[in-house]
Amino acid sequence: MIPINLLPHRAERRKAQRRQFFVLVAGMIGIGMLVVVLVHGVLAQRIESQEARNKYLETSIVELDQQIDEIKKLKEQTQAMLDRKKVVEALQTNRTEAVRLLDQMVRQLPDGLYLKAVKQTNDVVNVQGYATSNARVSTLMRNFDASPWLEEPKLIEIKAARVGNVNLNEFNLNVKLTRPKAEIVEQKSDVAPAAKPKASKKQG
Repeated sequence: MIPINLLPHRAERRKAQRRQFFVLVAGMIGIGMLVVVLVHGVLAQRIESQEARNKYLETSIVELDQQIDEIKKLKEQTQAMLDRKKVVEALQTNRTEAVRLLDQMVRQLPDGLYLKAVKQTNDVVNVQGYATSNARVSTLMRNFDASPWLEEPKLIEIKAARVGNVNLNEFNLNVKLTRPKAEIVEQKSDVAPAAKPKASKKQG
């Protein structure tokens, strides 16, 4: 038999296996590093995109806050204008009411009665004065109750008083100022409608 030495072949085989192992390890390390780089790049891109979104949201929030502030200012200005309008309307109403109240006082005041003071607080009018008799005060209260602009007269006090050399009755009463509708004004109007002339009969 011819002797065969297998030692060099085995050594070369081991070297080849080591080379393959090192190449495989190097490849795995390279692939791992590539995966890490790719994952890092993707994460960095997502973080950058999220930061851009956050910045956009912050900018939008600032703009919305500014718009909300402008809307609040506009609402405050609108409310201020409405308040001024209400004040002007109230002044006009009060001015008209004052004229109407004086007119009603003159119209409803009976003979033998003299006013000392008239004071209005909101819708309540306090009337103070002197009358020659209690019946004059009762007549005044009935006139107030029949007026389209006055209602609910309430006598607070009536007492005897001497003015100069004349004995009178001093009275104090409240009456409410109202705003009647057109129908009520027409029904309670103190101006009687003019009578229609009767048709003349023709003589045959």
